[in-house]
Amino acid sequence: MSPSVEPPAATRPRVFVFLLVPNLPMMALTSAIEPLRALNRLSRNPFYSWRLASLNGEPITASNGITLQTVALDDALANADYLITCAGLPIQKARERRYIAAIRRGAARGIAIGSLSSGTLLLARAGVLDGYRCTIHWEHIFSFRESFPDVNCTNKLYEIDRDRLTCSGGTAAMDMMLQLIAEHHGAGIAGAVANQFHHERIRDGREDQRGGLQQVLAHLPETVRGAIRIMRDNIDEPVSLDRISRKVGIGTRQLERLFMRHAGTTPIRYYLRLRIERARELLIYTDRRVGDIAASCGFSATSHLATWYRRIFGTTPAEVRTREQPTVMKPLRIDQAELLP
Repeated sequence: MSPSVEPPAATRPRVFVFLLVPNLPMMALTSAIEPLRALNRLSRNPFYSWRLASLNGEPITASNGITLQTVALDDALANADYLITCAGLPIQKARERRYIAAIRRGAARGIAIGSLSSGTLLLARAGVLDGYRCTIHWEHIFSFRESFPDVNCTNKLYEIDRDRLTCSGGTAAMDMMLQLIAEHHGAGIAGAVANQFHHERIRDGREDQRGGLQQVLAHLPETVRGAIRIMRDNIDEPVSLDRISRKVGIGTRQLERLFMRHAGTTPIRYYLRLRIERARELLIYTDRRVGDIAASCGFSATSHLATWYRRIFGTTPAEVRTREQPTVMKPLRIDQAELLP
């Protein structure tokens, strides 16, 4: 049997408006809405309501091809308590200014402003994150920090900082909403809602995302993790393998053996891959010139970056700017004599 859930009476439902941007991630949206629906069902009271909105009330198609009906944002904002922007990447440049203006209109009403997944990018461009903590999907953190160095972007699953709510996307949206439910109605009720989705543990806002490099590092010996951290912190000006070895306190031969055993490649190849992946992220998620990106990733010339980018991704940096979907990384075969910047 479902647990008895009897939250205290509310004067009216708390209203969430989800501003949908084309190509939005459906997982994040449904993970945010479903806890609200479940709370209403368990309590037999409409403590929450939600509206799907777009700029003009037009249908919005998600990244999985499903089209969602919406209402115009200005109509949806009537009596709203939260405006949550749900976006994937890329965001159409031609419409970006209109989304920024819409977010600012919502903030001017004094309601809570939030985002799911890449929606954080629009919030930052709208200037509504100044002085707040925020987060974004791990795949976009570096490029976000490069673009907004004055915004405090963390690697957390989600951030609830006063009247700003941002989450990294996916199922982290469920944890963020369950945290809100706990604040509004108590931890026991939030747990009952989580159980409806076999969500065994509500992750709190102090937990880091585990994707990307964080997930890789968790399973490696400390010496290898230390070497990778040095590489990651020196992308723009690559340091020598000798220097990395000295910093982690072992010889170069031993470091090479450890990388081959635990990472399946040599330290030099791993370092190059980090630099190429950083370049890819900047190409897809920023508007910086290709030459600037090459320099910031430790390549002496655009042609040098282009050579390795084509070898790994099968395309050039110039071509990737016209593609919506990231290319697939190829297995890397490297002549180590070619690795000089």
